[in-house]
Amino acid sequence: MNLKKILVSLLMTSALVSTSVSANADGNAKVRAAGETTIAKVEEAIALAEKGEKAEVLKALGDVRQAQKEFRYEQTERLRQKAGDKLKTAKDEVENGDANAINSLKATLAFYKEMMVIYSAAH
Repeated sequence: MNLKKILVSLLMTSALVSTSVSANADGNAKVRAAGETTIAKVEEAIALAEKGEKAEVLKALGDVRQAQKEFRYEQTERLRQKAGDKLKTAKDEVENGDANAINSLKATLAFYKEMMVIYSAAH
């Protein structure tokens, strides 16, 4: 009887451990994909801004805003906040036709790239 309880207990424990490892791997993949998407969309926004395509830049920035919500990692949270603030500034500058928008977008890209380096080093 005790052997049966021990076996059931071990089986349940191993199932829980394998499920949490699998969930963690899925979470890491989602965060990495969100980071890569965020960086790609900011780069797209910069290229569009250099061409002067305001509507397309704003659409790309909307995509950045959505993607960066999933690009969360505790050790980069402060950088994510700074990048979000810079992203908002860049969006406002694009809307107002400010020539500094491209520089703000490049600064935003630098924050996201730094976040990705930190995230990649830990995972």
